[in-house]
Amino acid sequence: MEVELAFSGWSGIFVLVLYGVLMLGVGVFAFLRNRGMRESLDEYYLGGRGLGVMVLFFTFFATQYSGNTVIGYPPTAYRMGYQYLVSVPFFIMIIMVYLFFAPRLYALGRRFSLLTPVDWIELRFRSKSVSILAAILMLYGLANYLLEQFVAIGQGVSGLTGGTIPYQVGVIFFIVIMVAYSWLGGMRSVAYTDTIQGLALLFGVFTLLIGSLYYFGGLPSAAEYMQANSPEKLNPPDGAGLTRWFSLLVLVGIGAAIYPHAVQRIFSAKSEATLKRSFIRMAYMPFLTAGVVFMVGIIGIAAFPGLSTADSEQLVGMMANALANQNAFFYWAMVLLFGGVIAAIVSTADSVLLTFSSIISNDLYGRYIKPDASEYQKVLAGKLVGLVAVVILIVIAWYPPATLYQIFVLKFEVLIQVAPALILGLYWTRLNARAVFIGMLAGAVMAGVFTFMGYRPLGVYSGLWGLLLNTSICVAGTWLAGADATSREHARKVIGFEY
Repeated sequence: MEVELAFSGWSGIFVLVLYGVLMLGVGVFAFLRNRGMRESLDEYYLGGRGLGVMVLFFTFFATQYSGNTVIGYPPTAYRMGYQYLVSVPFFIMIIMVYLFFAPRLYALGRRFSLLTPVDWIELRFRSKSVSILAAILMLYGLANYLLEQFVAIGQGVSGLTGGTIPYQVGVIFFIVIMVAYSWLGGMRSVAYTDTIQGLALLFGVFTLLIGSLYYFGGLPSAAEYMQANSPEKLNPPDGAGLTRWFSLLVLVGIGAAIYPHAVQRIFSAKSEATLKRSFIRMAYMPFLTAGVVFMVGIIGIAAFPGLSTADSEQLVGMMANALANQNAFFYWAMVLLFGGVIAAIVSTADSVLLTFSSIISNDLYGRYIKPDASEYQKVLAGKLVGLVAVVILIVIAWYPPATLYQIFVLKFEVLIQVAPALILGLYWTRLNARAVFIGMLAGAVMAGVFTFMGYRPLGVYSGLWGLLLNTSICVAGTWLAGADATSREHARKVIGFEY
């Protein structure tokens, strides 16, 4: 069922064009304020390691919460009822994992001028095979993530403008805008636009909740409806459901915390105190974002009862439509909500693209292909390869080959295999580089095979089975043959800040 948005058309076009011009303006501003940034990897990819609390907080926020949080979570809550309350702990788990490793990684990043997560892995293990494998897994995961955002941008723009702007035109328009301001201002442009996009998203989400509470009767009406018609939606999950909850918590908690573009933001913080204050603010966001959209989905159960699975995917559009027809305030609020959703998708895409380029610049081109390249040449190489990747992904987004489609399904399952090298390496000096390489490779292969086969033993996600194998190999391999004395001494000095 396609929803004809009451506020689509020229109102949507106006907001989207305004948004695009604003983002370009931010890029030009960042460029004019920091003309020499393209001569330095630190300046271009990390904003000179000088992001303050609010900008850092919003760029973390925009990294963790995409447009899918607003559009995709309410329909799931609609179908599952209170069992989907687990979506709030998802994001709490991410913060907990951050607190376990981020402050230490930040300090090491400052001490050794680390630019990317692969930079840390190279410093820690001094192994070409481990570094290249980690870079490939990250690039693969990032490319998949970027592809998802491109498709979502096209669909979002087409939906908001009522088809006045076709899917393909929407994709091209926002990708050109995104690439332009990213090229102009690097991390500073991305972080500043993340701040604007985060504010727009929060405004839209809270307006949607307030309107839903006022016009659709709120949670009491939803509870009464569920008690009478679908009491199972009020029940806690059964045994299989609890297993799925737990495995998803671990997968999302670790996977999202080690997103390469999230790790890069750790290195961008102005100070350790800045980083910790940003995380303190992030601790409230699961309740203020995931909790709010969960409530919207629950309210929708009574407001639009009896929707099929396919129709429920349009729940947010239906609720926004109903609110937009109430008065002028909600009309423009809903226009801004959908504009904010597209902004959130673009903000995720720009962060991913910048990190993708930085891994090419620093970890592959600068380290192995042309070690004597200047920082300007490295930045340029990253930009150009990133642009080629964008073009390829656009082609795939328009004409996805059926036989390759499943390859692009993998994301978390692959990215999470880097966790043992990234996190265990921070604390365990005996950790053996060879065991890390074999574990990472075996975990990625297992996760990929299980995913393609649709195999999920005990209801646990394939990425976690891969991570279990990966970690077991790391631990067992290290116990059987720990790192040699030279490697252990190097690890001790790195972790102990003695270099």
